[in-house]
Amino acid sequence: MSSRLVVETREIDPVEDLLAYADPARPLAWLRRGDGIVAVGDDVVETIRIPAGAASMRSAAIAAAWRDLAQDAEIDDDLGLPGSGLVAFGALTFDEDSAADSILVVPALVVGRHHGRTWLTRIRSSSTSASTAHSALEPQPEASTIAYGPHWAGTVGPGAQSPQGYQDSVRQALGRIVNGELSKVVLARDLTGSVPAGSDLRRLVRALSTGYPDTWAFAVDGLIGASPETLVTVQQRTVTARVLAGTIGRGADADADTAASAHLASSTKDLDEHEYAVQSVLASLRPHTRVLAASEQPFLLKLPNLFHLATDVEGELADGGSSLDLVGALHPTAAVAGTPTSAAIAAIRELEPFDRGRYAGPVGWVDAAGNGEWAIALRCAQFSPAEADITVTAYAGAGIVAGSDPESELLETRVKFRPLVDALA
Repeated sequence: MSSRLVVETREIDPVEDLLAYADPARPLAWLRRGDGIVAVGDDVVETIRIPAGAASMRSAAIAAAWRDLAQDAEIDDDLGLPGSGLVAFGALTFDEDSAADSILVVPALVVGRHHGRTWLTRIRSSSTSASTAHSALEPQPEASTIAYGPHWAGTVGPGAQSPQGYQDSVRQALGRIVNGELSKVVLARDLTGSVPAGSDLRRLVRALSTGYPDTWAFAVDGLIGASPETLVTVQQRTVTARVLAGTIGRGADADADTAASAHLASSTKDLDEHEYAVQSVLASLRPHTRVLAASEQPFLLKLPNLFHLATDVEGELADGGSSLDLVGALHPTAAVAGTPTSAAIAAIRELEPFDRGRYAGPVGWVDAAGNGEWAIALRCAQFSPAEADITVTAYAGAGIVAGSDPESELLETRVKFRPLVDALA
C-alpha cells in the first residue's frame, strides 16, 4: 500500500506572533490582521511542482495533483476552521509559458489562528512513526520559535524595463487599442536589486503585514508581498471574490485626499477599466457557481498609500470543485491581464522585456476539502538565493485603456512599488 498523509490538528494556547515560528530564510506564511497560517520551521512533507510545458494547464495539473494527494489523507481535525487540517501553500505563474514553476508546498508543521482560536497541525507520511508526530503536538510549541535576526536593508533600481521603456510600451499598447486589437492591457515594469545573504526575510513579511493590515501578506517559495486583491475564497461552499481595478494615489492632506477619491469615483476611464474587470470575473465564475451576485456600483477601498475602485462578488460553489479549480477558471483576470484575455497576454509577452514569473499569478492556500483563500500576487517581489547576496525582483503594473496617459501610468506604478520599497529600506 502506498504511503498516505496523516494529519492531526490540535487547539493550543493563544500565540502572539505566528511569524516567529517561520523559517527566517524560507518563510511560508499567509496572514491578514494577525490571523492566518504559518509553516513551523522548514520541514516539508510534500512539494508539487508543475514546470513550463505541462501537458495541461498548470492550474488544472496542480488541482488534479492536489486532489489525488488529499483524497487519501487521514485527517483528525475537530476545529474545522479556515486553514486547519491538511493545507498546502501555493504560488502559480502568471503565464503558462513562464520559466518559473507553479508550486504547492505541504509543510510538516503549521501554526494557525482564526478569530481568537489557535491551533497546531502536524502533517506526516503514514510511513513516519506516530510517536514522532505526537511529540511535536504538545500544547506548548514555544520551543519552535526562532529569534528574529538583525534588521537589514535592501536596495532596488530599474530592472529590464526602464521608466522610459515603460512609457514607450504604454504608447505601443495605446496604438493596439486604437486599432481595435485590445480594449485593455495591464503592463508591468520591474525593479531589481539585492539584500544581504542571511537576511531574516520574516522581517519583510512582518513589515508588510503590520503596515498594510487589510491586505493578504504572503511568503511562498521566495515570493513575498502584500496583496490587496482577493482572487477567490471558498469556505463551506460559499465563494467570494473582490475585484480591484482603477487606482489613484492618496493626497498629502485631508483636502487633497478627498479630491483624489472624488476624482477616482467619477473617472470614466477608471470606471470603464473597473467594469471590464468585474465582467471578466463574473463570466469566469458563472459555469462553476449558482446564485452569483455582484454589487451594482464599485466602492472606494482605502489603503495607506492609495485608493482602489472595488467590487465584491459572492456565489455558491455548484459543481463539487475546489478553490484551485476556481483559480484556474478566473486567472488571469482582466484586472491583471486585460481584455480580451488572449490578445492581452500576447501583448504582454511582446511589450514586457521580462518573464513575470509568479507576479500577478495566484497565491494562497488550499485544504483537503477544496476550501482556500487565494489572492493575486501584487505588491510583491521574488527573492532568490545567489552566490553572494539574495537577488530581489519586484514588480508593479497599471491598466492601459483608451485615454491612458503614459506618464500617469508610470506614476501609478511608482505608487504601487512604494509599500515594498519602503519595507525593503
